[in-house]
Amino acid sequence: MIPHRPVYDQEHSIFRDSVRRFAAEEIAPHFQRWEEAGIVDRSYWTKGGESGLLCAQVPEAYGGLGGDFRLNAVVMEELFYAGFAGPATDYSVHSDVCCGYLLSYGNEEQKQKWLPKMVSGKVVCAIAMTEPGTGSDLQGIRTRAERQGEEYVINGQKTFISNGQHADLIIVVTRTNKDAGSKGMSLILVEADRPGFRRGRNLDKLGHLSSDTSELFFDDVRVPVSNLLGAEGGAMGHLMSELPQERLTIALHAISSAQKAFDITRDYVRERTAFGKPIGDFQNTRFKLADLKADLSVGWAFIDQSIGKHVRGELTSTDASTAKLWCTEMHGRMVDQCLQFFGGYGFMREYEICRLFADARVLRIYGGTSEIMRELISRNL
Repeated sequence: MIPHRPVYDQEHSIFRDSVRRFAAEEIAPHFQRWEEAGIVDRSYWTKGGESGLLCAQVPEAYGGLGGDFRLNAVVMEELFYAGFAGPATDYSVHSDVCCGYLLSYGNEEQKQKWLPKMVSGKVVCAIAMTEPGTGSDLQGIRTRAERQGEEYVINGQKTFISNGQHADLIIVVTRTNKDAGSKGMSLILVEADRPGFRRGRNLDKLGHLSSDTSELFFDDVRVPVSNLLGAEGGAMGHLMSELPQERLTIALHAISSAQKAFDITRDYVRERTAFGKPIGDFQNTRFKLADLKADLSVGWAFIDQSIGKHVRGELTSTDASTAKLWCTEMHGRMVDQCLQFFGGYGFMREYEICRLFADARVLRIYGGTSEIMRELISRNL
């Protein structure tokens, strides 16, 4: 199970119990069907809202619980530990990523309009950064928004967009000044019912099968200038200030899923026999599990340190990049070694370790690849 740590208090323990019940009652019975369909039911969103799992950091004035990031962290830890990476990722993008931009850069009208609906699950939000050929290179974005009077006209294409099929509201990273480099990019809110907006296919992925991930197309999409989120030309600064939380969230995903892989593997090696005894009795197994346990202990300690810093407003880009790099790389090693203990059965999708292995791979890519994390960390050596 997810270990209890001093960074949380009694309120979080009570909330954690409610998240576990939600996972057992509202996700587990439907999960396999969602994995096969490649998308969750729309009711998953409204039920999450009713249970207080969405955007828990939103102030009560906008319908939220008014908590801090630790409530969000509890949701992610429990859903990812339960093995529900797809549905958990959907919530995380909505609550931990998109919501942060509205809280930090939305004006009062935008907050009043969108935050209550995001808290309730009536509106699903996505953020559209990545484009074909750009990847981690945000300055290579080509989607453009041309101002015409009191409207922006948006043209471009995005890909790998989580919540792309369900999204009602998309935060689009656009270029508003083609000659201003990183200072020529802006964030613009686009409602999914705008003429000219269309969704491409729901992408077929290695893992996170029940999380809808899409291509999005913008063909002369007109939105009012009032849909600008934050300052025109300020997108790069806005993104840089919000990315530490996104990367901490990915680190939380990694270590929670790594803990699950370790726990089911520890139990399995006590039951599986070879040469007349449980494979857990062999020194090789014990020593490898000891190394994995040590990795988890170190990882949780750094995660808790990072959560504490983030709640106090002290988490730096280097801290978050370090957490993401170390936890996701450790997670990759963890699921690989754990699958090995399962032998041929680990290669079968009916065994949970197989799904955990497939779901793990993307964490070293999205939110900034491991190579980008190393580059960011190296700048502050």
